Amino acid sequence: MLSPSTIAFACGLAAGAVLGVAGRAGRFCTLAMLEDAFFGSDFRRLKSFALAAAVALLATQVLAAFGIVDLSRSIYLTASIGLGGAIIGGLMFGVGMALVGTCGFGTLVRVGGGDLRAIVVFLVLGLSALATMRGITGMLRLMLIEPLSLRLPEGSTQTLTSLLGAGSTMRAILVVAMSAALAFWALADGRLIRSPRLLASGIAVGAAIAFGWFATGWLADDEFDPVRVSSLSFVAPLGDAILYVATFSGARLNFGIGSVAGVVAGSFAAAMLARGFRWEACDDARELKRHMIGALLMGIGGIMSMGCTIGQGLSALSTLAVSAPVTMVAIACGARLGLEFTMTGEWLPAVRRLFGVST
Repeated sequence: MLSPSTIAFACGLAAGAVLGVAGRAGRFCTLAMLEDAFFGSDFRRLKSFALAAAVALLATQVLAAFGIVDLSRSIYLTASIGLGGAIIGGLMFGVGMALVGTCGFGTLVRVGGGDLRAIVVFLVLGLSALATMRGITGMLRLMLIEPLSLRLPEGSTQTLTSLLGAGSTMRAILVVAMSAALAFWALADGRLIRSPRLLASGIAVGAAIAFGWFATGWLADDEFDPVRVSSLSFVAPLGDAILYVATFSGARLNFGIGSVAGVVAGSFAAAMLARGFRWEACDDARELKRHMIGALLMGIGGIMSMGCTIGQGLSALSTLAVSAPVTMVAIACGARLGLEFTMTGEWLPAVRRLFGVST
């Protein structure tokens, strides 16, 4: 009989493979969606993300409503709101994402496509995430971020419905309304429908998020060998994967490690089928330095904000965690700042452009 951790790993592998195919074949990329919206007035990728959020939110809340998954056991629904971590960490992650050219999820997609730069980013991101969770930069997180958390009254969680004091009926109405609004915005003008790859990838990614909750909250649930209830996120799991490979006996398989392997495998399969696999490397030391700094910022910032564009933007949002929109706004601002810097080469003009100040 398979152990809960093995079941969780296998489910993570499957969910990650779906995202890997969506990222490679379906062009699902969180930085690209922001870049297209900021500079190209093209919202199709952003609408694909909104559709994924709608599917994830509705499906996850249905699982919770029927008692299949206890979302209160997730890291997103604690009795405190980490506003400092969400804002500072989100800004750091967004800037790092822009410097690298993609997020943690996109890094794994690139690894599957043969990008050697992405392997460096993966290692730096994973190690900096580990250091922030358990090492030297973790002290900085505890000193600067924890005091900026907002403690909630006893028995409360940071769900939107809990803060509003809404009952089960109001919760259902709110979930349906939010999901419908996201789906309507994504589909109303028909542009996303005319982009079948983006449409399919949005639906698939949203379903994979809900499957993650189902896998860890029900399939792998065992009171004698408990597994953390979680879904897809690509910061801490990269560190966990490195730790598992390095120690083997010092860590055990989990859903996150499976999802990391799954994204790489799914992206590799999609790249090979499309004959798009090719080895790539940095052009010069300056490019490598930019990638390493960006990866460092993503690793530290992603742990401070307790998630990335996938972890907070989709997984946390599907639980109705208040931290999700706060973190995503911070990530978007950081990404805009980082993108402006990559174009100008200077930080001050980039900050001025971010706030709409003419130079």
